[in-house]
Amino acid sequence: MTGTYGALRGAATGRIARMRAPARAAHGRGQDNVSFLDEIFSVLDTRSFSSVWFWIVLAVMWSTVSHFTIGVPQDLIARARRQGGQAREDAETLAHIQVRRRLNVMRSAGHWITALVAGVLTALLVLGTVYGVEIAQALFLLLFPLSLVGLLALRAAARIEAFDERGAALWKRLGRLRLATQVIGMLSIFVTALWGMWHVMTQSVLGG
Repeated sequence: MTGTYGALRGAATGRIARMRAPARAAHGRGQDNVSFLDEIFSVLDTRSFSSVWFWIVLAVMWSTVSHFTIGVPQDLIARARRQGGQAREDAETLAHIQVRRRLNVMRSAGHWITALVAGVLTALLVLGTVYGVEIAQALFLLLFPLSLVGLLALRAAARIEAFDERGAALWKRLGRLRLATQVIGMLSIFVTALWGMWHVMTQSVLGG
C-alpha cells in the first residue's frame, strides 16, 4: 500500500513538474523580452534634452533645411550664378517646378494642412507646458521654427510665381529666403540649447 502511494505521488510530482516547465521557460523568455525592450528604450530615450540623438536630429534638420531653398540645393544655385548656361536653366526649371508644386498643394488642401499643423503644435505646446512632457517640449522646439520657415517659403514661392522671377531676381529671392532660414535656425538652436540645459540642470537638482 505504501509502495503504491509512493508511486502515485512520484507520478503526480513528475506530471506537475512537466506542467511547470513550459511556464518557467515562458517566464524566462518574458524576462529576456523585457530586458531587450529595456535596451531599446535606453537607446530611444524619451528624455529628449539629455539624449544625444535629439541634438543630432536638430543639427541635421537645420543643415538640410538651410541647404535646400524651396527644394533647390544651394550648390546648384551657386553653380548657376557662376556658370550660367545649362546650369542656370536647370536651377530655374527646378525652382519653378518646386514653386508650382508647393502652391498647388496649398491651393487644394491648404486649409486642412493649416488646421493639422496648428492642431499638432497646439497639442505639443499644451503637453509640454501644462503637463511637462519633455518629448512634447522637444518636438515643439523642432517643429514650430520649421513651420515659420515653411510660411516664408510659401510667401517667396507666391512672389516668384506672381512676378515670374528668373535669373538674378530669382537668385536674389532665394538668397534672402536662405538667409532668413539660417537666422531662424540659429535662433532655434540657441533657444533650444538654453531650454535644454535649463531643463537638464533642473531635473538633476530635483532628482527627476
